[in-house]
Amino acid sequence: MTAAVDLKIDGNLAMARLDSGENRFNPEFLQQFLKTLDQIENDTGATTLLVYSGHEKIFSNGLDLDWLVPVLQRNDLQSAKAFFYRLNQVFKRLITYPLVTVAAINGHAFAGGAIFCCAFDFRFMRSDRGYFCLPEVDLGIPFLPGMNALLSSVIPPHLLRLMQYTGVRLTGRQCAENNIVLQACPPDSLLDTAMEFARGVDKKRAVVKELKLRLNKSIIHALDVEDVPYIESGNYNI
Repeated sequence: MTAAVDLKIDGNLAMARLDSGENRFNPEFLQQFLKTLDQIENDTGATTLLVYSGHEKIFSNGLDLDWLVPVLQRNDLQSAKAFFYRLNQVFKRLITYPLVTVAAINGHAFAGGAIFCCAFDFRFMRSDRGYFCLPEVDLGIPFLPGMNALLSSVIPPHLLRLMQYTGVRLTGRQCAENNIVLQACPPDSLLDTAMEFARGVDKKRAVVKELKLRLNKSIIHALDVEDVPYIESGNYNI
């Protein structure tokens, strides 16, 4: 199994580099990411987590359609549903994680990749290139309750409606202007800026955990709702 995540520990900071090409979500990638989170929590004293991509242009392109489409075509609903529930598990793990989490979005964040970004406590994004986009309207895949809850916690309502209905692409600067990310940075300073911020948020795990459980209560509830009837209907066009 090829490593999908490269982990380094530097003082109180855990740095996880996503190393699976376009970092598309399939069962193997999700399993390795969850394993990395467990490793950080159980085997290190880190108090902050910084995640970035090893791909020079893409942070994450979301669902691995090369894996998912054949599953749907053979009508393997059990595997499809299990996959989406596991994806919800990744989101839930992040929003209840006892470390402060930071995403350095150093490339495109599309579809599930954009939702993934919203599960982090803080986000930074490169200012020169890379889009933040929700193209599910064109893929024919509506958002699950937990996904909508995550998106709504980060993206202003009027903008989220525009993004979901039109699939419009936002730049890093537009994301910063709408407080989706803390800062849009030149590519040569993005990682350093995110690292400096992450190092400064050195808080006790137990307190961070409890804060997240209280702040994210409604999102946690939405992620626990196993609602994938659209998959069962077969009305997707991916």
